[in-house]
Amino acid sequence: MKFKPAKKQFMRNDGVSLERAAFAVLPVPYERTVSYGKGTRRGPAAIINASPQVELWDEEAKSETWKKGIFTAQPVDCSLPEARFFPHLERTVEGLLSSTRAIPFFLGGEHSVTQALLPPFIKRHKNLSILHFDAHADLRVSYHGDRHSHACAVYPASRTNRVVQVGIRSVGHDERQFHNAGNVKTHLMHENQDLRKLERAVLRELTDTVYLTIDVDGFDPSVMPGTGTPQPGGFGWYEALRLFKAVCKNKRVVGVDVVEVAPVNGSHVSELTAAKLVYRLMSYLA
Repeated sequence: MKFKPAKKQFMRNDGVSLERAAFAVLPVPYERTVSYGKGTRRGPAAIINASPQVELWDEEAKSETWKKGIFTAQPVDCSLPEARFFPHLERTVEGLLSSTRAIPFFLGGEHSVTQALLPPFIKRHKNLSILHFDAHADLRVSYHGDRHSHACAVYPASRTNRVVQVGIRSVGHDERQFHNAGNVKTHLMHENQDLRKLERAVLRELTDTVYLTIDVDGFDPSVMPGTGTPQPGGFGWYEALRLFKAVCKNKRVVGVDVVEVAPVNGSHVSELTAAKLVYRLMSYLA
């Protein structure tokens, strides 16, 4: 499968090929099942457009991570009918993993895309665990009759793989049977205000190989206002970074998605914050 470079690259590229890049960015502007605010389909482009406003020299890492090589592919075609889109996205991810050793970063789009992003990683990595950063449990079997809803984002993976959830402050009555049961460990936000203790627990509960799925509503709305279903009481910027850094340094992170950015007209806060988050995560992994 051939991946063509996007016209606009995340941060800076300087002609690096996918084969030589340390990181591969794949935009997935899919939006079909959002249940409140809309606009996630515009998230990937907004994040990429905002990225040149992030300094190339990372002040925490004290390095220019882009020099490791960041390749941004053309966006995934999200116009296919739902029944065809998810298999298509899964095949695309399989093709990407076969084409490069770069760590993939997927930019959503709504969180439902994670259902198709995860299977190729699960097939490839024995004993993969998932760190799920979110305000919502996303453990519904289906929502409004749709099993590909954003409200079901991690349910399929939780049937076979370890899922550790952080930032959770919204659990539906039909999800209660799945959180803190089977493969799922759910850290409700109000019960985990000691963040150092939470960090130690998360590192203990994850396996050595980790996929990181980040719904930006895991952050407090004061940090990330541009998202479709915000909830009060989420992670602060430095609180979340400390947790992510610990995971990146102590585990083998093989893939990352950042989803549910819904740009707010007249404000660039959310997309710029998401761009800085992605670049910072790359710096941790570099």
